[in-house]
Amino acid sequence: MSLSERFKKDFSTFTLVFIAVAIVINIAVGQLVSLLKLPIFLDSIGTVLVGVLAGPWAGAATGLLTNLIWGVISSPVAAAFAPVAMVIGFVAGLCAQYGLFKTWWQAIIAGIIITVFNAVVAVPIRLYMFGGITGSGADFVTSYMLALGRDLFGSVVVTVFTSNLLDKVVTAVLAWGLIKALPVRTRARFTRSDAAAY
Repeated sequence: MSLSERFKKDFSTFTLVFIAVAIVINIAVGQLVSLLKLPIFLDSIGTVLVGVLAGPWAGAATGLLTNLIWGVISSPVAAAFAPVAMVIGFVAGLCAQYGLFKTWWQAIIAGIIITVFNAVVAVPIRLYMFGGITGSGADFVTSYMLALGRDLFGSVVVTVFTSNLLDKVVTAVLAWGLIKALPVRTRARFTRSDAAAY
């Protein structure tokens, strides 16, 4: 299959429309959570939905575009974390390909896997671009760890992993629930041949 054929398969018109809707969901929910200074993010629900239903490349594109657009609109910090959002969508898509969104408990496992890959990419960005503090509600954990005498690297690792573990597990389970609520006919419109099985 050529690259153009692969692109057409992964990014059908229906998928492109869904990506646009998912980006709006991500930014709207993310902004609300940011305003409330909650210790989780919930800004990747749309990204995970697209990854599960349309595959890893569509999920990666959704995450990347969400953060770049969000960065231009209101939050340069979001743009800096665009590679993280991309990884979230890609890994969610891979987890779905291995059947990890068929039940709620498998969605929890997928959330844990997404967290691990998320942390690998997010920790260096948080450390080297922001000195460990990004202005999110999760900064409380970093400050607390530093107050306990932990070094900055260890504090950031603990912050990223703990805040993202809860966030990505909740996100994965919410995505699973939303997908289950979709009519089978809608799920069947996605390019992934097994999307309707969810």
